[in-house]
Order: sequence, then structure tokens, then C-alpha cells
Amino acid sequence: MKLTVFGATGGTGKEIVRQALNAGHEVTAVVRDPARFPVTGDRLEVFRADLTDPRALRPAVAGRDAVLSGLGARSRKDAGIAARLTRTVLGALEAEGVRRLVVVSAAPVGPEPEGDGFVDRAMRGIVSAVLKDIYADLREMEAELARSGTDWTSVRPPRLQDKPLTGSYRKVVGGFPGRGRFLARADVAHAMLAAVGDRATVRQGVGVAY
Repeated sequence: MKLTVFGATGGTGKEIVRQALNAGHEVTAVVRDPARFPVTGDRLEVFRADLTDPRALRPAVAGRDAVLSGLGARSRKDAGIAARLTRTVLGALEAEGVRRLVVVSAAPVGPEPEGDGFVDRAMRGIVSAVLKDIYADLREMEAELARSGTDWTSVRPPRLQDKPLTGSYRKVVGGFPGRGRFLARADVAHAMLAAVGDRATVRQGVGVAY
């Protein structure tokens, strides 16, 4: 497939690009600073853009089978960036008629899992309070997706870890795995790439966790 990846310099974005290349896909990585992007490959194109103008992004998405986005705030001071930049990406996709879009969000944006105990509920409440601005940003991003005409999927992991790919995790379409506390960025990328061809995830949030 021909894929475009936004947020390619982030931890999840780099994993998406690496795994997509390893699977034999053609990948366009959209970055603001190519010097910060260490991935190389014969089927890789690095497209420099600042994500402020949908028209400037159209060449990066034209003719692609799917677009994947690792865009999101890296700290509380960046809250607002996910919705704003995703809005720009959606403008480019709709202008080019590209329908498939898979983004990364976060577990607290979706429904609470059934059967969680007190500890899990308490931890979720504390994290949601501390990072409320980031989660508000992600909720607005998902609202933008819902208003769009794209075939979107929002992958919602819990706390992220920098660990190797396992390919072994739980997935709940429209919900979240009970007692799911962690997931490696590499496995988030794996889940996002798997969602591209999974029609059951279209216009759905997908909870993923170990």
C-alpha cells in the first residue's frame, strides 16, 4: 500500500514508519524538521511541512491508500495541537478524496471498561485530572473526525512505554480492555497499521492494551 504518516518524528510515528517499511509498503513521512527524523529506506519519501496549510499537504496525501497520524501533545503546554493539526490534515484528505485515516488518541477519551476494580478507576481518575487539557484536546480531535467524511479509526492506548514490539495485546472496538494499564509505542503502531485494513474499525474508537 501507499501510506502517509503524520507526526513521523514522534515515538509512535517513527514506529509506524519503520513497521510499514518492513511490511513492504511505500511510505511518505511528513515532518517539520527532517534532521530529527532518523528512519531511512528505499520506499520512504520524507515530505517537509509545518501543517498549517491544507493546500501544502495535498501532495503528501494525493493517491494514498491510507493516512496514519501520530500527532498529539507531548506535554500539557502543547494541549490543543492534536485537534488543530488534525483539522489541517482532514482538509488535505477531503480535498484529495482520500478516505482512510487512522489516528492515535488515548484511553480516557473513550468509555470506561467494564469490571475494573477500585485501583484502576482511581488511577484513571487521577491521570484524567492531571492531563485534562490534553484529553480535552483529543476529544475535540475525535469530534473533528466524527464531523468529517473520512473513514476514520481512533486507536486509544493507555500509558505508553518505550519497549520492543510484541504484537500481542488486547483490542476492543468501541470500548477498552479491562485492567489495561500499559502498551508499548511499537504495539500502538502495530495496532494502527492493522486497523487500516479492518473494516470493523471504521468510524470507531478502538481500545488497545496488554
